[in-house]
Amino acid sequence: MTTVPDKAPPGATSVLISSTFAFTICFAVWMMFAVLGIPIKAQLNLSETQFGLLAAMPVLTGSLVRVPLGIWTDRFGGRIVLFLLMLSTVVPIWLMSYATEYWHFLVLALFVGLAGGSFSVGTPYVARWFPKSRQGFAMGVFGAGNSGSALTKFVAPALIAAAGGSWMIVPKVYAVAMLVTALLFWFGSASKPEHLVKSTASFGAQLKMLRDPRVWRYCQYYSVVFGGYVGLALWMTKYYIGEYGFDMKLAALLAACFSLPGGVLRAIGGWISDKYGAYQTTWWVMWVCWVAFFLLSYPQTQFTILTVSGPQTFHIGLNATLFTILLFVVGIAMAVGKASVFKFISDEFPQNIGAVSGIVGLAGGLGGFILPILFGLLLDLTGVRSSAFMLLYGTVCVSLVWMHFSFRPESVAQGQRALAGKPA
Repeated sequence: MTTVPDKAPPGATSVLISSTFAFTICFAVWMMFAVLGIPIKAQLNLSETQFGLLAAMPVLTGSLVRVPLGIWTDRFGGRIVLFLLMLSTVVPIWLMSYATEYWHFLVLALFVGLAGGSFSVGTPYVARWFPKSRQGFAMGVFGAGNSGSALTKFVAPALIAAAGGSWMIVPKVYAVAMLVTALLFWFGSASKPEHLVKSTASFGAQLKMLRDPRVWRYCQYYSVVFGGYVGLALWMTKYYIGEYGFDMKLAALLAACFSLPGGVLRAIGGWISDKYGAYQTTWWVMWVCWVAFFLLSYPQTQFTILTVSGPQTFHIGLNATLFTILLFVVGIAMAVGKASVFKFISDEFPQNIGAVSGIVGLAGGLGGFILPILFGLLLDLTGVRSSAFMLLYGTVCVSLVWMHFSFRPESVAQGQRALAGKPA
């Protein structure tokens, strides 16, 4: 009987640390408009929808490149692909400081957004360095680089304050940070020829896995837990400013209460998925989000009723403290859910982790691109800020229904086999 080694090979820890650090910086750059977009919106007098498009634009390219990057990682190795990807973003980030028109920002944001593709490179790159029993945890640790979203909420406001309120210092500092990070990653990482996928299949042939209904299922789940995370990470600083009247520094700090656990705790999500299984973990994640979004959806409401003693006015709505606590819970749930979805992938597509993670990552990223635009559009149309959470509540409902009807036949079949005394 052949035993599968449970110990990671030499160099695996170094690869995991350097890759996670690189992804953290890439994600901080990818999410820079969560803070940077606020002074730009004021400078250019943008509408809510225009702000949503600006904030989401990097997410578009970061999502579209995930499929080819995942396939290239399978073929050429994660080390060289991630290194070149980071270098390609340095100049566009720097040029952001010299943009003056709305279209300038949109075009440059497309190139800056390439940094978001780092996820579909690092995930298969890291996973192949660890045995299957530890892949969920390893991918969770790497995915904790999502905390770069929180990092940008701490760093960007501080840089703007230090520069006397000028936002132009932020892209310059981020460009230098990206260059230094690329070099640190190169010298801290390693590669193994046996990790390369020797297949000569074309892009089209590898993309045929889209015919597998499991891939579409995981795309939908990930569009909720990752797309929702990205959309909220881009939107929450501005939400706090508009809803509760906070200044940008405090608003960014409170928004980080969502972004930080949503990134850091992804490693715990990987451990939970390894222990309890991807399905059970994802199911409970969706239920937690369903309850939280229901509560967050309720708008600030003031109503008057006529009583025998005269009119009485009541107010219903979440104060900043309760709102932040619920958002913190959502951040934890999404961190766990992001890891559990990729546990599904590593379990069911071990030979095509890069390609499948690229496809699923694309779906999640497109969710993160579309949601901020829809948030802005709904706010422009309704004037109700909590409409963003109403939309997210609907997406979670879709996931729960899909999970129920997708896995129910499998559960019934397993139960029938158990009753018949046959092995599952």
